[in-house]
Amino acid sequence: MILGTIPDMTPRHPPFTIAMVTISVMVYLLMNVINQHTIAAPLLISEYIKPMLPEIFGGQYWRLVTPMFLHFGVFHIVFNMLWTWELGRLIEWRQGMGILGLLTLTVSVVSNLAQYFVSGPLFGGMSGVIYGYFGYVWIQSLTNPGFGIRLNPVIVKLMLGWFLICWSGILEKLLGLSVANTAHTAGLLSGMAIALLVSGVVRITAKLH
Repeated sequence: MILGTIPDMTPRHPPFTIAMVTISVMVYLLMNVINQHTIAAPLLISEYIKPMLPEIFGGQYWRLVTPMFLHFGVFHIVFNMLWTWELGRLIEWRQGMGILGLLTLTVSVVSNLAQYFVSGPLFGGMSGVIYGYFGYVWIQSLTNPGFGIRLNPVIVKLMLGWFLICWSGILEKLLGLSVANTAHTAGLLSGMAIALLVSGVVRITAKLH
């Protein structure tokens, strides 16, 4: 159980989180019904390594965000959507759709750019954003008493353990899975940094009142 609160208090219909899951599932289904490249191509951060990000510099700014909607297998989409739902709705419940939207946008851009500069444009998935959500909730729960949620220590160990397993390369060696580890790292660090910033603002506001 993620929450440190009563389950009945959890939000029933968090609109932003529902939209994130819905878009991701729709894109995944379309990729499996229509030609995969037709759907994925305009959602990738770019189709080129060189020149660098020509589509974005040409005005296709959505590409900085849309790789998070691309998933390439049943396990990939199910795993990511479960964590998007669990963590996204907590943030939306406690701090609103605006905070979750800004967090998602910032973490997505940071993690996608970081992964692009390390491995090129052929990647996708919500996992960088999920680690941003995790880092945000984790640090908010430790630094902002008004947040009202404390992550179960088992969840913290699970997320950090999976993070290290992915970096170890064992999934690629045993299962042939290519993992966007740089996106995970950039997402986690940016989510933690934003949480510290928000907690600082909360403390300053509280003192002013």
